Amino acid sequence: MKFKRKKYEKEQVMWGWLLIAPTLIGLLVLNIIPAVQSLVLSFQKSSGFGKTTWAGLANYERLIADKEVLQAVINTLIYTLISVPFIIVLSMLAAVLMNQKIKGISVYRTLFFLPVVATPAAVAMLWRWLFNSDYGIINHLLSKIGITGPNWLTDPKTAIIAIAIVGIWSTVGYNMVLLLSGLQEIPKDYYESADIDGASKLKQFFSITLPLVTPTLFFVLVTTVINSLQVFDLIFMMIDKTNPALPKTQSLVYLFYKHSFIMNDKSYGSAIVMILLLIIMVVTMIQVKIQKKWVNY
Repeated sequence: MKFKRKKYEKEQVMWGWLLIAPTLIGLLVLNIIPAVQSLVLSFQKSSGFGKTTWAGLANYERLIADKEVLQAVINTLIYTLISVPFIIVLSMLAAVLMNQKIKGISVYRTLFFLPVVATPAAVAMLWRWLFNSDYGIINHLLSKIGITGPNWLTDPKTAIIAIAIVGIWSTVGYNMVLLLSGLQEIPKDYYESADIDGASKLKQFFSITLPLVTPTLFFVLVTTVINSLQVFDLIFMMIDKTNPALPKTQSLVYLFYKHSFIMNDKSYGSAIVMILLLIIMVVTMIQVKIQKKWVNY
């Protein structure tokens, strides 16, 4: 009996490893190994022709004294602080609205999700036209109510806001789907009991919906913060290299790309991305620590 049980357990373990092998190999090859290589490279210095020499903490000493890196950290955090609250609130609102039983709800859900599947290049072209200071529709509409629109993408004061607006618009649909799945897991009995007790829809939202969807909301919050800290494509496609607003909009990932692939200083680029990794780890650890105070499992 014990022999059969051990054999059965060994077969389970074997099939378990076999099923997770593709994901495990992909994670190892595409994530873990490159991360370790970047860490090692951040302590080295390129000596030409693809060769590197050990440099110790030289890249990090240079990084600490680099004002461009400090500004990139500030830009990244500003983008995150602007975009994340709006993404979370609008995603939750959209999920609640898309959870209603109304005619044509599938069409509305598809429309909300379309920005997620749109190609980044098409999204950038569309919004660059909308934000154009001369003939963009946004400034045109503002002029109709007597407001002179700003130079959205060339003014250092507004460029990061414009990029955040695009980031919010292109992310809400994905998070809406995740939150919608969480909303549909809530038993209908709770709402029926609340209706009998005379609770209003607003009271039901804050007493039933919001507390019970917090596990999904926590996942959405963590992933949204991480994605916001890694912003690159919108900045790369919407802000030109000669744009005067570039210093006030380039993120840490953009700076990593600039040093690694334009200036061909991959060692310094690796040091920059290690700082980003540290920021993400610290922020995620803080979120995990405080989630016990508001997430209901």
